[in-house]
Amino acid sequence: MSKKNPCCENNGCDNKDNRIGTVGGQAVLEGVMMKAGNRIALSVRTVDGDVITDVDEMTPPGEKCKILKWPLIRGIVNFVTMMKLSMKTLNKSVEMLGIEEEEPTKFEKWLDKHFGKSLVNVATAIGTILGLVLAVFLFMFLPTVTSTAIFGEVQEQWGMRILKSVFSGVFRIAIFLAYIGLVALIPDIKRTFQYHGAEHKSVFCHEKYLELNVENVKAQSRFHPRCGTSFLVVMMILGIFINLFFVNTPVIIQTCLKLVTLPLVVALGYEFIRFAGRHDNIFTRILSAPGLWIQRLTTKEPTDDQIEVAIQSLKAALPETYPEIVEVLEAQKAKEEAEKTADDEQKNEADEESAKENSGENEKE
Repeated sequence: MSKKNPCCENNGCDNKDNRIGTVGGQAVLEGVMMKAGNRIALSVRTVDGDVITDVDEMTPPGEKCKILKWPLIRGIVNFVTMMKLSMKTLNKSVEMLGIEEEEPTKFEKWLDKHFGKSLVNVATAIGTILGLVLAVFLFMFLPTVTSTAIFGEVQEQWGMRILKSVFSGVFRIAIFLAYIGLVALIPDIKRTFQYHGAEHKSVFCHEKYLELNVENVKAQSRFHPRCGTSFLVVMMILGIFINLFFVNTPVIIQTCLKLVTLPLVVALGYEFIRFAGRHDNIFTRILSAPGLWIQRLTTKEPTDDQIEVAIQSLKAALPETYPEIVEVLEAQKAKEEAEKTADDEQKNEADEESAKENSGENEKE
């Protein structure tokens, strides 16, 4: 029997599911981003120990063009939109941390003088291209060439085709697990995985209509069916079935076909994650299980201070639901303005002092 996911019990609300899917998030460096509708809140714990929050608005492409909200199309659009948002929030979180920049070297000053921002743009573009090439090699080309080397290029029997495609898909998942396991050894990544757990727990707490505090959030599961990790795993599993139609093609052609059909895999994966997040039945539980298992690698139990950051981010994304956050954000804004005023005054005093010194030297001359 299929049933909707319960989000509240004994709370008197008529629609017990109206909080499911209303907010989603992402772990960033020393913080959490939450998105609810058009509102995006990014909370980060700075090097001074304070939690600061940046709130922004983003109009989804689907609101500009209704066709982009159609099933399948919306999955591709959402994937591209979230990738761009992820990069933006990651860069923003680094800026918000308040880490003092080191004095640039002479070579760095020379590069900045002669190339300026164009150098940064070129370096970013090169890094992105290299990252994409590495991803295609690891998750498309390498599994394809390995399965072809073991099973041969052409298989007449469907049973062997299925086996070849399954092997390629399982090998791809194994590479993904090895990659996650290796990056988890990096201390900063491990802390990011803890914030990932805090994000999931706080969203669960919100969806269950519980009071959003550290104690209630800590009691929630860190494994969420709508997680991006589950989405990636679902895509890899769907890829096994789609790969059956061209598993007998040469390695290069097969790799190219996997790239061409990637939007279809993304679209189907999104629709499943969307469905699984709103329904609880034997079908969704079985297909969601692999993604939830792998979240044991991509999420870690958060500390209380990390949970506090996730709570503030979620509240800032939903100020209508949590009006108490407005006072917190106003206090933060007042503090930032006071600090800016103090910095400006200090700078003006330094400029005046420097001007006096220069004037004195000119008079002596």
